[in-house]
Amino acid sequence: MKLAYLYNQAVKFGIERDPRSKKSALHSYADTAILFGRPDTEVKKVLVGIDIDVGELLLADKIRQEQGIDLVLSHHPQGRAWAGLYQVMSLQIDLLLKVGIEKKLAQELLEERMNEVERKLMPHNHLRTQDAARLLNLPFMCLHTPADNHAAYFIHRLLKKERPKKIKDILEILTEIPEYKQAQKEAIGPRLILGSSKRPVGKIFVEMTGGTEGPKDIYNKFSQLGIRTLISMHLSEEHFKKVKDANLNVVIAGHISSDTLGLNLLLDRIEKKANERLETIDCAGFRRIRH
Repeated sequence: MKLAYLYNQAVKFGIERDPRSKKSALHSYADTAILFGRPDTEVKKVLVGIDIDVGELLLADKIRQEQGIDLVLSHHPQGRAWAGLYQVMSLQIDLLLKVGIEKKLAQELLEERMNEVERKLMPHNHLRTQDAARLLNLPFMCLHTPADNHAAYFIHRLLKKERPKKIKDILEILTEIPEYKQAQKEAIGPRLILGSSKRPVGKIFVEMTGGTEGPKDIYNKFSQLGIRTLISMHLSEEHFKKVKDANLNVVIAGHISSDTLGLNLLLDRIEKKANERLETIDCAGFRRIRH
């Protein structure tokens, strides 16, 4: 398949799994991009990693010399997509509205958090890895929010179907998913970091898309709205303290494993639509598992 087709299908399917309306989701994936390469590049073999840096690009160049590679695919953004990461966080406003947060409060908290993330990103050397791809003449792209949307959608639907009663039920459900089962073997599987496995689940908030963690001052509001359990990819220490004060249960599904799940689900759909299977070489935490 062509590189442009791969990118366009990823965005299309990302929109279909977006928690917002299709109209709102259009043109809003600043963290997903073809960072280097001609759109008409024919793609058959791909080196895929959750994080791709200069080291992985040098590895890709060596593998290309020995067995050929058409594209390097990163989940986490690099280059201009990394610089624009904060822009996709507006997606979280719709997630908050769906659980009953007032629109004005949701917008205020997200604007503050987006500005914070933008400031944190500003000092970084965003072009370092992108430039390495250019110098090595390696086609390079990243697929971030479209993949995260797939992970969030999958987990939300699964929990709705299984209807766990206790926290331990959530952990059992997650560890049956191949990506989390594999992560468990690597000692990085789903785990409970706050609360008790015997506690009732209550209302669940799945926090797995929207660029990065949301506003840290939202958790007391969650508690007031009857949300008792938070399921996240990861949680910063600063956010952890706020969640603890709100007395919520927190299940960390796993960062790299959740990213792997979302990217696998996205690639599955792209391959099915194209009626073509990509040959992938796994690296940097990614494991290709077809569902």
